[in-house]
Amino acid sequence: MRISDNMRFDQVKDNLSKNRTEMSNYQNQAATQKRVTKPSDDPVAATRVLTQRMDLEGKKQYEKNLNYALSFLNFTDSTLEELTNQLVRAKELAISQANDPSSNKMSREVVATEIKQIYEQMVRIGNRKMGDRYIFGGYKTTVPPFSEKGNYKGDTGEMLINIDKGSFVAMNIPGSKIFLGEGLSGDGVSHSTTEQPESLEELEALKADNQISPELKDKEELIRQKQQELPETKLRGMASVYDKGEEVVVDKLGPAYHKGIDLFDSLKQLEISLMADDKTGVQESLEVLDEAISQVVLSRSQIGARVMTLDTAKETLTQGKLQSKTTISNLEDADIYEVVSNINKTEETLKASLQTSGKLMTPSLMDFLR
Repeated sequence: MRISDNMRFDQVKDNLSKNRTEMSNYQNQAATQKRVTKPSDDPVAATRVLTQRMDLEGKKQYEKNLNYALSFLNFTDSTLEELTNQLVRAKELAISQANDPSSNKMSREVVATEIKQIYEQMVRIGNRKMGDRYIFGGYKTTVPPFSEKGNYKGDTGEMLINIDKGSFVAMNIPGSKIFLGEGLSGDGVSHSTTEQPESLEELEALKADNQISPELKDKEELIRQKQQELPETKLRGMASVYDKGEEVVVDKLGPAYHKGIDLFDSLKQLEISLMADDKTGVQESLEVLDEAISQVVLSRSQIGARVMTLDTAKETLTQGKLQSKTTISNLEDADIYEVVSNINKTEETLKASLQTSGKLMTPSLMDFLR
């Protein structure tokens, strides 16, 4: 095979271009400390790096959601702690006027004034805001949920926060459940929503039917049907100077299905009893206040459980972010020692190619014609 000068020139040019391209790639890796800077460097690794980066960005948004939900729940818990303290104070005042022999009409009127102040403070607690959101208004976070008379103007919506793929946690408890005792399930606990609406129609349907879960509704309906078949149980009524021992019908569903306590109404009744110097009414209010405190404590326990869930999710999310960054580093980062070694090797190869090419291309037709 005849080898012409053009063939030798092309071969030298290709070899030098190859060596310079390889040298440029290694210098770029040394400068960026990245093995993969564009998809052509390693298509498989570039695809996996892009997937991990998208997942990492999603985790960052989940972390923002978690931090906001934790702040919201912690603020709600501190608010409910203040509400509990107000109820405990009201109970202390009721006990002092129900059992203390030194109490009289004047002292009860003075205590009634403080009960009224506690009532007003509870309304302010119910209208507490975090930033520009009312925390007890359900979905209606832009208007005060409670009026001065304790009427609820919010709804029963629960704001669900997306903390992971397909995982949601409610970050609020509607004020109607805490302050009015509405929407409590058969076990006396307000269960949070677990389904996230994906359209306006689903949202409206959830708002209209989020008092209790369908499963619990079916269970309660079955219990009611069975209980209706049982004979009515009649017991002697409680003994008092007004009650002559008449027979009363016991609710066959039991107290677990009763509505919760209206905190505002319980305080208002206590205030009325104190102003009317009704010692019996004050004594009866003690049990109601106990139930009211328990109702708030149950709500706080729900918030505590959600906070624990979010803390666990945050730890898991932090570990996931670390794993994603490790995977990206393993796929994308360059081994600096290997890169420097390759640069030295390629530099020597380039020098050898230049020297060899100079000797190879020196003889030409013009040299023979001289």
